[in-house]
Amino acid sequence: MDSKSATQVEERQQETQPETPVSNPDAQRGNDKPASYSMMEPKMRRIYGEFYREIYFSEAKHIDTKTQELISIAASLVAKCQGCIEGHIKKAVQAGATPEEISETISIAAAINAAAIIDLTDIAAANLDINNFPSQGSRFGGNKQ
Repeated sequence: MDSKSATQVEERQQETQPETPVSNPDAQRGNDKPASYSMMEPKMRRIYGEFYREIYFSEAKHIDTKTQELISIAASLVAKCQGCIEGHIKKAVQAGATPEEISETISIAAAINAAAIIDLTDIAAANLDINNFPSQGSRFGGNKQ
């Protein structure tokens, strides 16, 4: 197959498949920045698109769409993917997520990120044999209830 025929086959495949998700929201706004995924070879972009569609759109998925989108918001926050955050908040709302559910999701992501910082500093303290504030009792310092 020559390169022209291969290009035509790839174009037809792209026309019949849903779009690959856009992680660069500026690419949709018509400015002079490169389009999202411009650094990925078309083959790898297609493979990623198939992977994404299998997770979010497969009839065999086990988690409902709203829950998937709430999980995706939390993961996007921790990964610091701005386009992902915006896209998944929009999809979560479309799937019926309430403002309170989205808020709780954001709080969970914040808690996990904070726990990661504590974990990293605990490891550093152990490696350096530092114990600046020895703990006595509850790890949160409050009274047990």
